Amino acid sequence: MKLTKNIQTIARRTLLKEAEAIQKVTAFIDDKFELIVSEILAMNGRVIVTGIGKSAIVANKIVATLNSTGTPSIFMHAADAIHGDLGMIQADDMVMCISKSGNTEEIKVLIPLIKHSGAKVIGLVSNMDSYVAKHADFVLNGTIEEEADPNNLAPTTSTTVHMAIGDALAISLLNARGFTSRDFAKYHPGGSLGKQLYLKVDDIYPKNELPIVVQTALVKDSILEISRKRLGAAAVVDEKSALVGIFTDGDLRRMLEKHTDFSHITIGEVMTPNPKTINKGEYAIHALNKMREFDINQLIVVHESSVVGFLHISDLLNEGIV
Repeated sequence: MKLTKNIQTIARRTLLKEAEAIQKVTAFIDDKFELIVSEILAMNGRVIVTGIGKSAIVANKIVATLNSTGTPSIFMHAADAIHGDLGMIQADDMVMCISKSGNTEEIKVLIPLIKHSGAKVIGLVSNMDSYVAKHADFVLNGTIEEEADPNNLAPTTSTTVHMAIGDALAISLLNARGFTSRDFAKYHPGGSLGKQLYLKVDDIYPKNELPIVVQTALVKDSILEISRKRLGAAAVVDEKSALVGIFTDGDLRRMLEKHTDFSHITIGEVMTPNPKTINKGEYAIHALNKMREFDINQLIVVHESSVVGFLHISDLLNEGIV
């Protein structure tokens, strides 16, 4: 199927319409919004987020964001709530009901039941003259002028705005709690973001062999050491074990291009001096950044001027932080 020439125009118009809608709802961030943040901070329970249809999908995303930024939260489908799941709501919880129209039948049935449990209700709506807006304890105003689709029917702009308000709420709570990058890592220990915040060089390099050669050693002997340790490089030290260079596969290729007979060449003659290093105890992400900065595949790990290990780019790939 051949696309019409105005596809790019349609796509840009959609994005601009949604961006404009988000910009407009900033006017609704007021003392009432701040009060909601204060109420959530002061409560002993969880934020339960509910909705139906596309609003349920938005609710799931908001729950994920709240949990990952330090606010305990769970998702409850509005249809399931009135068929048994209502039991998850406790008196010290707050329930956020998401509905574009604010008149969704399931939500209308749900709100009195939530209030009967003693929990407070936050409404996130795009219609301030709706049932939810009038009966919720607190209201997040997500009013929009129109959806992005030409028929003004498909939830597009409204879901984008509701999701953005959820982000604004989560980040406000994050800042109010003093939530730090270390806290974030605690909640994301298995993800790449979390590993960037807690994984250290010390957690990785001990798994590798440690090829070290003295600068006066012959290249042919050093090649055997490199081959045995399988890292494609060796740290080069002087007679006092001080680091003076590195010998890599690249150094070997360059040497072979210049010399046909290297039986009497020492490693010190062909090594790369002043190699890049990383201190023991540094975060692995710092090692990755250094490798990227200097376009190299390995770093020598040092501790108080002593060579203690090797870190290769493949180690970071295996850990999932690249």
